[in-house]
Amino acid sequence: MLEGNAKEAVGARPVSSAVAKMLRVEWLGQTTACICWIGSVFAYGVSSSGDWLQLCAATAWLVANIAAVTTDKAV
Repeated sequence: MLEGNAKEAVGARPVSSAVAKMLRVEWLGQTTACICWIGSVFAYGVSSSGDWLQLCAATAWLVANIAAVTTDKAV
């Protein structure tokens, strides 16, 4: 049984900084995808309610990615 702080456990990884999280392939790929999605909505024009929904979805995805690197939650 492990006792004490989880950071003291054998094999525990230190909490990475926001920059380190942003340089991970997963974060870069998802962020690039949502920025391209937002760009495509503007490239094709916002002319219907479906376009606004697409824009809201892509923006929510971008906000979630930014929140993922700025929040410090234990894994």
